[in-house]
Amino acid sequence: MTGRRPGRQRAFAPAELRARLERARLKTLALLRALDQGRLAPRDLPQAALAHLATLDADCAEALWALDQPPGALDVDAMVRDTLTSLEALADARAQVRLGIPDASRPRLHTLEPLICATLDAREAYNDVPGRDPQNR
Repeated sequence: MTGRRPGRQRAFAPAELRARLERARLKTLALLRALDQGRLAPRDLPQAALAHLATLDADCAEALWALDQPPGALDVDAMVRDTLTSLEALADARAQVRLGIPDASRPRLHTLEPLICATLDAREAYNDVPGRDPQNR
C-alpha cells in the first residue's frame, strides 16, 4: 500500500531538467562575472534587465532546490511548469542584458563571457541553493 489515491499517478520532473538548470545558471554566472570584469560603471549597466535576469536565475536556483526535496513534498507539476517558463525566458534575458551595455564594452564582454564560462566549476550552479551551496561545504 503506497498511501496514494487510486488512479493518481506520481509526478516526476523531466530527467534533463536538472542539467538544463545547471547549464542555465552557469551561463548566467559567466555573464555576470564578465560584466564585473568588464569594469563598467554602474550607470552603464542595464539595471532593469539585470533585475529581470536575477529573478529568473532565482527561479532556477529554487527549482534546483525543489528537485532535492522528498517525493510528495511539493507540487512537481507546478514546479516544472513554472521552471520551464523561466528557462525559456532566460536566454532572452541574458541577451537583453548584453544589448543594454554600451557598444564600446560589448567586444570585451563577448571575449570574456565564454572564457569565464569554460573555467566555472559545475558545482557553482548550486550557488545560493540551500543545502547545496559549494561555499557552505
